[in-house]
Amino acid sequence: MEHEYGAHNYHPLPVVFDSAKGAKVWDPEGKEYIDMLSAYSAVNQGHCHPKIVATLVEQAQKLTLSSRAFYNSVFGRFAQQVTEMFGYDMVLPMNTGAEAVETAVKLSRKWAYMKKGVPEGQAVVLSVENNFHGRTLGIISMSTDPDSRVGFGPYLQGVGPTFVDGDKTRTIRYGVLEDLERALELNGKNVAAFLIEPIQGEAGIVVPEDGYLSKVHALCKKHKVLLICDEIQTGLCRTGKMLACEYDNIKPDIILLGKALSGGMYPVSAVLAEKDVMLCIKPGEHGSTYGGNPLGCAVAMTALRVLVDEKLADRAMALGEIFRSGVTALNSPLVATVRGRGLLNAVVIDESKSKKGRTAWQFCLLLKSRGVLAKPTHVNIVRFAPPLVIDEADLRKAIKIIGECLHDLDTLDVIPGDDH
Repeated sequence: MEHEYGAHNYHPLPVVFDSAKGAKVWDPEGKEYIDMLSAYSAVNQGHCHPKIVATLVEQAQKLTLSSRAFYNSVFGRFAQQVTEMFGYDMVLPMNTGAEAVETAVKLSRKWAYMKKGVPEGQAVVLSVENNFHGRTLGIISMSTDPDSRVGFGPYLQGVGPTFVDGDKTRTIRYGVLEDLERALELNGKNVAAFLIEPIQGEAGIVVPEDGYLSKVHALCKKHKVLLICDEIQTGLCRTGKMLACEYDNIKPDIILLGKALSGGMYPVSAVLAEKDVMLCIKPGEHGSTYGGNPLGCAVAMTALRVLVDEKLADRAMALGEIFRSGVTALNSPLVATVRGRGLLNAVVIDESKSKKGRTAWQFCLLLKSRGVLAKPTHVNIVRFAPPLVIDEADLRKAIKIIGECLHDLDTLDVIPGDDH
């Protein structure tokens, strides 16, 4: 039915979710699965967390939407909670992660014109190679991924990872400080901001070297460039800390939150910054009908409290070590690399080592047939990011099934569910 009536903009694994609780999901036939994706890290607190569900129901019966044409009794409390929790002066509420990114681009450009003295129309927002920040037109203008870009031009000018160096156009590579240093040396006076994921998610859970972000932060300060950290996937305890940028002990100028900000209950995102930056946007210059709505704000307040009360950062840190060491100990010739932080991890499958020419997609199909759900990114990289509330026993069970599937991938004649 979905294939017939829904746009074909996704290629989902052939499993249907009917209900979910914690780190478990069930299909319409009642088969149980361990969720190792968490809706791309949107359900860090677990599916249908009872406290968040209770807040959703209670607020939905009282007030769901006021628009920002009027005040509501919840947004102010959410704004105070989220700013105090992360140490920023102000928050601009949005709905989706992509909206938060677009908002940050607008905000940093406005700041550059008002505070840095960049000539009107010349502000640049730099990013890095293999970034992923969403699918809107402005965001794909920053992308180097052909699947995101090709066929959707013309693109937004003044954003992206490329810069002109003499007679060459160069690209800022993730983790290569010298590239950013050169870009700012040549163009720093017109650069409003540098946008980066503390750990690249869609690129395959790429973790930079220790100290990279702190050096990036120092470079941005030197050139009076705003550092924007997209913590939409990496933040909110996923990597073993409340924010992934805490590994480098930095405070970015702008932080972007989303996904687990609502515990998977409702689209809520947030842009956090100091007054010097945030107040560059005046009334009427930016907004959203649903941004800051009372239902989303109430849900987000409870979702944030759950992260702290249940010590989910510590849990992610400990369970992440168990996962990475457990998969590494499988010693499978098909596993090229195991990497990640906390419970944001990737297993890179070396498809060339498969005697039957099996793929990461077929590996995920086999996992699914045995009750573990994960999905590849960039062909051969399988992301494993379960809800942070997953029981240690279930995590170890998933590791055992991963090992069995890696072995059986080259012994089975047919992979269940494989149409090829």
